[in-house]
Amino acid sequence: MSGAGAHGGSPASPAGPENGLGLSRRVPDLGALQLLLAVARLGSLGRAARECGVSQPAASSRVRAMERQLGIALLERSPRGSRLTGAGALVTDWARRIVESAEVFDAGVQALRGRRDSRLRVAASMTIGEYLLPGWLIALRARHPDTVVSLAAGNSAFVAERLRSGEADLGFVEGLTVPQGLDGAVIGHDRLLVVVPPAHPWARRRRPPDARELAATPLILREEGSGTREVLAGALGELAVPLHEFPSTTAVKAAVIGGAGPAVLSELAVGEELAARRLVAVPVEGVALRRALRAVWPKGQRPPAGPVRDLLGLSRLRR
Repeated sequence: MSGAGAHGGSPASPAGPENGLGLSRRVPDLGALQLLLAVARLGSLGRAARECGVSQPAASSRVRAMERQLGIALLERSPRGSRLTGAGALVTDWARRIVESAEVFDAGVQALRGRRDSRLRVAASMTIGEYLLPGWLIALRARHPDTVVSLAAGNSAFVAERLRSGEADLGFVEGLTVPQGLDGAVIGHDRLLVVVPPAHPWARRRRPPDARELAATPLILREEGSGTREVLAGALGELAVPLHEFPSTTAVKAAVIGGAGPAVLSELAVGEELAARRLVAVPVEGVALRRALRAVWPKGQRPPAGPVRDLLGLSRLRR
């Protein structure tokens, strides 16, 4: 991956042998991908530059070099900040997987180098994995510096399957109930918000929409199996919900900001966008969109011990 920095001038030709060097010319380096993820999360190139420890001109130059290398526009820049293009949202999702894989690679190499034999396998839903779990893992590392943690992220159905198949020791999900075949404990609660761009008619109405109007409006949502979909279906009952599916929270936010329609998202996921007025939260009459956040583990398993027990304790939200 590190070789990509030397080939940032233009997209590589599709012709030629498919070898490691050819791939390196098409894949940006990790630093550039981390910068793109920061811009997507913070909505500002300047804030992303500060977080990544580089100057804003250097960050801007790096993003433009990445756009030339890939041959597509990633960001739309304006005085109010930077937002992802449609293609940029997809690239960001793919970039996140690359960065997460690199982190797993790094943790594995450290484990081999240090001859560590303690391992904790965690599966988490996307919202918890992106917005809460990193802080818990940092605190866990202070208590168990020799524990190597592997993380798999997906929707709540994915987490349940990882636990049932024995591929994870502890999971975190959002939803109305404990998934079948698992035991669990509520660690906190999360509020779901209906969000729209500032120019949307709902953002200017005196009387908010009700459940029937919400159900009749095409919504942008995560895929089936996500905790958000489960809670929304429970809140609206028999009312049908037309929707457009997107594969990630980042893609949903980019679509809403771009004017594709309202969405229902976790309050944890839209804090930056609400503060910057890129999104507006709209109340809905008669609809309670609140869900439990749960730690889950295989049914009948002995009480968690060691690092699993400590991570469970660190995850209990104090609010």
